Amino acid sequence: MQQPYSVVIPARYASARFPGKPLHPLNGLPMILHTAKRAEESAATTVVIATDDERIARVCTDAGLDVEMTREDHPSGTDRIAEVAQRRQWTDDQIIVGLQGDEPATPAEHLDVLAGNLQAHPHADMATLCMQMTSAEDYANVNRVKVVRDHRDMALYFSRASIPAQRQALLSNTPATDATMPASYLHIGMYAYRCGYLHRYQNLQPCELEKEEQLEQLRVLYHGGRIHVGIVKNSPARGVDSPDDVCALEAYLSNL
Repeated sequence: MQQPYSVVIPARYASARFPGKPLHPLNGLPMILHTAKRAEESAATTVVIATDDERIARVCTDAGLDVEMTREDHPSGTDRIAEVAQRRQWTDDQIIVGLQGDEPATPAEHLDVLAGNLQAHPHADMATLCMQMTSAEDYANVNRVKVVRDHRDMALYFSRASIPAQRQALLSNTPATDATMPASYLHIGMYAYRCGYLHRYQNLQPCELEKEEQLEQLRVLYHGGRIHVGIVKNSPARGVDSPDDVCALEAYLSNL
């Protein structure tokens, strides 16, 4: 039987590429409310919006959602989730799934799978998901984060670069095509944590890899943490990186 778990949705107003992103309307409804709906469709026993912005908090509170106001200085969503866990005094073995506020197309079942994977792997500190890439365009896209794993499905590295790289293609400066690209996995950017590890995470210093790649999960690997990476066959969840992503996402949400 799956252990009860909570979903925390970190949402901030500031964004270099898309200011006010959580409140941008998708088919007439603010993005953050679509994301909260996905969480409420899961088996999670609690869904909390974690924000430092009164505008986001007001929209969510008016919709009847549970909101936790957090500090403004968090460098990552994981740090914001850790503050919620501390404020709520959740026990060390409590499982939390963090769902980014700009992931309104996330299937609810993926949240359940993620929490179950962490429960099933007690030696992992965190869990996340990936799916096999089939597009060379995604393989080359710096906004599509890739992950490589070991034989136990534990993360070896995450990167915005095209990994694993093909030596001959690099030497000959030959771009990969859909037919020639290596087996590569697209990271699906949500995580499950145990509260006990979140408390330790807050004391970990950011590393150079994290700063260079702008990927907070690299802090975990750098300090020796283990991240289980489960595979799902397909995921429409790509998040919203810029206003250019809105039209495709609205079309997907209309079909739900």
